Amino acid sequence: MEIVGKRFADSEYFISELMYSGEILRGITDMVKPRLAEETDFKRLGKVVMGTVAGDIHDIGKNIVVFMLDVNGFEVYDLGVDVPAQKFVDKIKESGAPIVGLSGFLTLAYDSMKQTVEAIKNAGLRDKVKVMIGGGQITEQVMKYTGADAYGKDAMVGVSLAKKWTGAE
Repeated sequence: MEIVGKRFADSEYFISELMYSGEILRGITDMVKPRLAEETDFKRLGKVVMGTVAGDIHDIGKNIVVFMLDVNGFEVYDLGVDVPAQKFVDKIKESGAPIVGLSGFLTLAYDSMKQTVEAIKNAGLRDKVKVMIGGGQITEQVMKYTGADAYGKDAMVGVSLAKKWTGAE
């Protein structure tokens, strides 16, 4: 998927190849998950709430991060796309997850990410969770603007952050 993403960014691939690759990844995920569940000694490293923020429906990057977190030992609550801030808050309360991942491809997602972090803070949960953001043109400036703790340029950065934050690294 990383290669597909690069080829898409370089205009070698088009949206159809990107979407088809996402469907292939979804199929692989469906095959791998039951096998992971069969592993009796497969210990989960922690919980992560993930979703694409309100106003954005892009999910290929989020799906890659969810997949990589899952196969690396995390229990992931994937909220889907166009997720309102309150839904993140509710899932954090319900699951007790100490890590939240906010995804967004469009620049309009920056405000939604900021609003989601503020909603987490207003719910009294901000000191209990670490927030990572990713997607599109996320930079350190965007991270500071949103109030997130970290950002990642690819799925493995997200996995590394989650491992670091849970003490699994």
